[in-house]
Amino acid sequence: MGNLRSLAEKIFRPFVFVRHWPAAIGGMPVVVSPSAGLKFLATPMGKIDQQLFAFAREFVKPGAVIWDVGANVGLLSVAAAAIAGKSGAVYAFEPDTWLVSLLRRTATLQPLTSAAIDVLPVAVASSVALRTFDIAQRSRQTSHLEGYGTSQSGGTRERQTVMAITLDWALAHARLPDVLKIDVEGAELEVLVGSTDPFSKARPVVLCEVGGAVAQQVTDFFHARNYVLYDNELSPDVRKPLQVAAWNTLAIPVP
Repeated sequence: MGNLRSLAEKIFRPFVFVRHWPAAIGGMPVVVSPSAGLKFLATPMGKIDQQLFAFAREFVKPGAVIWDVGANVGLLSVAAAAIAGKSGAVYAFEPDTWLVSLLRRTATLQPLTSAAIDVLPVAVASSVALRTFDIAQRSRQTSHLEGYGTSQSGGTRERQTVMAITLDWALAHARLPDVLKIDVEGAELEVLVGSTDPFSKARPVVLCEVGGAVAQQVTDFFHARNYVLYDNELSPDVRKPLQVAAWNTLAIPVP
């Protein structure tokens, strides 16, 4: 099964096409590729990353500003832009230059009723610097800053030198975020510790993928800034505060 999956990933890697969110959601177009996940080949869009879209529906409001760190093909960016509307704003941070090209095509396809999607071809890290970015042998959604990543990447296909910024730096150049998503394949603690201003000045709702090795440190970071943590895998009616950050952590600021 693993060999068949690897073969399919290699065969379909060059394909790029446009898919749409279901009409009930808004029908927004997204430029995708199996190189960013085989799920884009045939899985109905309404069943792809359902929790991500549920997060957008719950926390993105008209006029909201969304920072999508580790945007990949922009599923959250597109959904958030539609919900926020033209008075809102979306900043999609993505260091993979190939995915950036898809994101920019997606941004131009959005209706005038959606918020503008600004694509920033950068990594987010603990300092402003040049960094090495490893393109995964398998799905590009598992590409990562050198020194991070998981076994899901299947090794490294190529390395790119990318510009890295901090969220503090971005704060001086972009609108304050109401909603922040962080999905950086293991580098989440580096993103957080290098970027304290957004959590004191903007107080965004945060969705953060958290690896087990840094779960306690991520927990301590948010608790120190008066955030309550929840498991975003659970529906709102059964969520309870977490003692330690989960894989898919929802961090909500206490007023």
